[in-house]
Amino acid sequence: MKTGMINIIIGIVMFATGLVLFYSIELGQTDSVLRFIKNAGTFVGLSGMGVTLAGILLYLINKKEPPIKENLDT
Repeated sequence: MKTGMINIIIGIVMFATGLVLFYSIELGQTDSVLRFIKNAGTFVGLSGMGVTLAGILLYLINKKEPPIKENLDT
């Protein structure tokens, strides 16, 4: 599997994990552990978006272009 596709898959998994961590904790928690989990979910989710974007760019950069066919028989 190419590097770009692996990064895209990892980024999507990170983003989904961040959503679960962020939305599983209610807003306004006073417990420091729960606030840390919510903040970690924010960080993992945003990092997942960046990894996904990097994977898309790697995929587009490494994509093979078809050869140019020139017709010079005019």
